[in-house]
Amino acid sequence: MTARGVVAAGHVETARAAQIVLADGGNAFDAALAAMCAACVAEPVLSSLGGGGFLLAHDVSGRTVLFDFFVQTPRRSPTGELDFCPILADFGAAQQEFHIGFGSIATPGVVKGLFQVHRELGFMPLARIVEPAAALAREGVEINRFQAYLFQIIGPILSASKASRAVFHSPEDSSRLLGEGEIFRLPDFADALEALAREGADLFYRGEIARTIERDLGQNGGALTRDDLEAYRVEDRTPLELRYRGARLFMNPPPASGGILIAFALELLKDFEIHELGFGSAACLSLLARVMEQTNKARLESRFQEEAGGEAQLLEPELVEAYRRALRGRPSASRGTTQISVIDAEGNAASLTLSNGEGCGYLVPDTGIMLNNMLGEEDINPLGFHRWPPGIRMCSMMSPTLIFGPETRIAATGSGGSNRIRTAILQVLVDLLDFGMAVEEAVESPRIHFERGLLSVEPGFEERELAKLLAEFPEHRLWQERNLFFGGTHTAAFDAARGTFAGAGDSRRGGAVLMA
Repeated sequence: MTARGVVAAGHVETARAAQIVLADGGNAFDAALAAMCAACVAEPVLSSLGGGGFLLAHDVSGRTVLFDFFVQTPRRSPTGELDFCPILADFGAAQQEFHIGFGSIATPGVVKGLFQVHRELGFMPLARIVEPAAALAREGVEINRFQAYLFQIIGPILSASKASRAVFHSPEDSSRLLGEGEIFRLPDFADALEALAREGADLFYRGEIARTIERDLGQNGGALTRDDLEAYRVEDRTPLELRYRGARLFMNPPPASGGILIAFALELLKDFEIHELGFGSAACLSLLARVMEQTNKARLESRFQEEAGGEAQLLEPELVEAYRRALRGRPSASRGTTQISVIDAEGNAASLTLSNGEGCGYLVPDTGIMLNNMLGEEDINPLGFHRWPPGIRMCSMMSPTLIFGPETRIAATGSGGSNRIRTAILQVLVDLLDFGMAVEEAVESPRIHFERGLLSVEPGFEERELAKLLAEFPEHRLWQERNLFFGGTHTAAFDAARGTFAGAGDSRRGGAVLMA
């Protein structure tokens, strides 16, 4: 029997929802939407209909489009006192502060994205697409080790309200978070999904759910209003396109920042024969670290997050060459996000990246939907909290990516991981296109991340080469095991000439891959 497609995602149940829809005759976009809904149950820390995301789509007609349904700032600056408080997420080897509460909620876009992608590219009825997620929400999903770890990391958020404790805490002991092996159920979410499929997106943006959000946020120090919900629109954008090592790449364009930063890094690498240095060599890793350093420097110096249109400057040849010269002058000693990648046998390809931040702690009553805390994310508030321009898309590092070629091969990838998104995707692209690795090897190979003078290194590199590298970078942190800090690049691939599929779910984020 010929396979109908492949899906790579952050949980086996997320992937299974897509598998069910593909097997039932749906296309890659139906499957991606089914997986997105299921991820809200199987990966509740990383996914929510109350967050935002992007879907990069290529269909059989040859059209490639980026659906931008990321979160948006409220249309009016806050005037009263906001409910906005810090919590500390503990990753073990690193800590990061986030802010939660009603004042951290940006305008969510996922529900609008669900309906617009389905309207433009879907094949199956939406009621059928949401069935696997609704069934999972009612029957429950066994919490695996990775999800239990995430629960512990953001425990203060999952314990922030009576409603969140009722969902994420043990029914036998309300003081304790659910743990590995226990069953997580979200029956209200099943009801909400089915109601949305019947009534449409207006239920969330204009109807009963919108009225509930407006009431609760208005009474409890939120900046978001019903006007913000009613005004929200999905944007269809032309993807950022570039060529690298004989392949055509499509990425998330501005105003998101991740795609253009990855493109800038690849432009810097074009003049270097990185494959000759050897994967994992000190020379190779040093070059990658310096590319990361120069990319971050260009990001800050171009001020592209603060000036309209400034992001385009990053790919101007003169600017790229200036930073490339800086590389040549170096010695050659040399957060809550999930990814869904689906390709079907017709050649439709979908790369979907979804985030809820870490969640704000508030669940919309009777829906099981936790809203985002994007206004409390330092990474995407470069001007400082509550200083955002009103009514605009927030800047995101998320960059769903499609790769065409060499030859007839297609791959879909992307990652979660906050500021590490761009370096995780960059390294997977280098592994695939410079080192010719198979998908699974490229996804599972150890990674580095360089930022603010600190080199973070995963285990798995050869000790002699690692010693040379660390001598060059005295400010470093050696991680003792693989960690979600370094992203989660769930990747799907299809060779049209051979009719074969491949894929890899990144083990750093509990990934899974399934064929249909």
